[in-house]
Amino acid sequence: MMGDRALLVELGGEISPLINKKVRDLFRHLKDRQVDGVMEIVPAYRSLLIVYDPLKTTLSVLKETLSKFHKTIDRSETPGLRTLKVPVVYGGEYGPDLNWVAEYHGLSPEEVVRLHTGTPYQVYMIGFTPGFAYMGELPDTLVTPRKETPRISVPRGSVAIAQSQTGVYPVESPGGWQILGRTPLSFFDPAKWPPTPFEMGDRVKFFSIQEEEITLWDG
Repeated sequence: MMGDRALLVELGGEISPLINKKVRDLFRHLKDRQVDGVMEIVPAYRSLLIVYDPLKTTLSVLKETLSKFHKTIDRSETPGLRTLKVPVVYGGEYGPDLNWVAEYHGLSPEEVVRLHTGTPYQVYMIGFTPGFAYMGELPDTLVTPRKETPRISVPRGSVAIAQSQTGVYPVESPGGWQILGRTPLSFFDPAKWPPTPFEMGDRVKFFSIQEEEITLWDG
């Protein structure tokens, strides 16, 4: 239970693609069936938060429905994964932490960029700010701690890493991740539907570009 009108369903005890796929499967199943009384479904790395109307359903009925769904889900129905390619200008004013990350790992900045662009990342969940996708996992040699003191303002489009995750700041906001570069792509537009270009389970592949190849945002 999460209060008197929400239920947290945990599908595993660790962050992994397999557990996250179970989360996506159950999320899709619940959305498709429009369960009576369910008002909102919030997926995360390894869990689902289900907000319900206690005037339309009860906790026991909801638990029974979820148990039946979990047992009968055809996991082969999961839609195929999409891959979004994201251009990034690494280093300089756009990637103020690139050199620090390189020194922390005993690498050159070029090696950090090669490692960061060398693998596709899975979108595990979207949160923190609208359109912020938590992606993983980084290569072991690039796992990096957060900044000790978060920045008050991180420019939109900043591509950053923290622990074993990477992500893109979709709007200007505070943040404590290590910034490697910036992308000119928009990752959140409230005037569009869907407002973000990806969803849980998608893949994101970063690639390096030079500053002169594209016009970046001011600031």
